[in-house]
Amino acid sequence: MNSRELGNLGEKIARDYLKKKGYKILARNFKRKWGEIDVVAKKKKSIVFVEVKTILEKQGFFPEDEINWKKKNQLRKIAQIYLQEFKIPFESPWQIDILAIEITSNFKKAKVRHFKNAIEDRY
Repeated sequence: MNSRELGNLGEKIARDYLKKKGYKILARNFKRKWGEIDVVAKKKKSIVFVEVKTILEKQGFFPEDEINWKKKNQLRKIAQIYLQEFKIPFESPWQIDILAIEITSNFKKAKVRHFKNAIEDRY
């Protein structure tokens, strides 16, 4: 399985996880030429932008460690573009979460860690 296939599997696991937790999926892979948000969801009245990071288990680091300051800035920008394009006021409740997924080498199980409001909306 290549990294793109692993990422797609992680995003499917993430969507299933979010649905089970009561989130409504609004969009997948919201892209602009300089960035992407993996999942846009809604829970109650909050818009939740979700960055999904997936690795095979026991790679010596955590998936969430892959999100550096540059990626955080991209996520903030693309979240604001989404709000603007869908005419959602910036004052509306929204947040950026991280779903860190570790999949076993046989692809039978996945550990999901959900970091809510993991990236502040300020620079």
